[in-house]
Amino acid sequence: MNRYTVAEFIKQSEQKDKGEGLFELETPRLLEVNLDGQVWAKAGSMVAYHGEMKFVREGILEHGLGTAFKKAFTGEGASLMKANGKVKLYLADSGKKIIILNLQNEAIYINGNDLLAFEPSIKWEIKLMKKIAGMMTGGLFNVRCEGTGLIAFTAHYEPLTLKVSPGNPVITDPNATVAWSGNLQPVFQTDISLKTFLGRGSGESIQMRFEGEGFVVIQPCEEVYKNAKQS
Repeated sequence: MNRYTVAEFIKQSEQKDKGEGLFELETPRLLEVNLDGQVWAKAGSMVAYHGEMKFVREGILEHGLGTAFKKAFTGEGASLMKANGKVKLYLADSGKKIIILNLQNEAIYINGNDLLAFEPSIKWEIKLMKKIAGMMTGGLFNVRCEGTGLIAFTAHYEPLTLKVSPGNPVITDPNATVAWSGNLQPVFQTDISLKTFLGRGSGESIQMRFEGEGFVVIQPCEEVYKNAKQS
């Protein structure tokens, strides 16, 4: 059905309380945060709220990150903000699909541009991929999240998780890599023979090689390539 009366449209699309707690998916691309306290969120991701709330961006210099944090997110549009209050907060990011994880004393790396929100109980640290700085225009910075609590991140379209096991490495395009398990340390490599198949977004055949035991989350879209097409 794609035609409605006003009453029908309101009934079909109105906000519904699901009783799922702090993070609820109102739609696959819209996150509701039932906030009574504090949450970290991607700057610019707020699309609506009702209640009393205060946003604080200066607090991103916490945890001793200092200027390294600001440098890490310069130009990526992915700095963080703290939201404080008792409020229903709605977050979204360019219509990307939202995934909610409930970490149980676990760790995960998330691409800096894909991290949407997380609880203050989560410890986080910016990680800079120095070896490919200057070789690519995006996807250079990641956030390592660790602890117990909720995390929401985004992906273009439907994400796919690939298992990594000893002797069976996974190689990915950095622009299509969304997240990976906290115990994995990717190695960057180039392969001229694959230049026409990989790295279309960066113009280079740069790959991320994951070895060990864990998982990697990829998306069916190269972030930089998509942005370049839109500009």
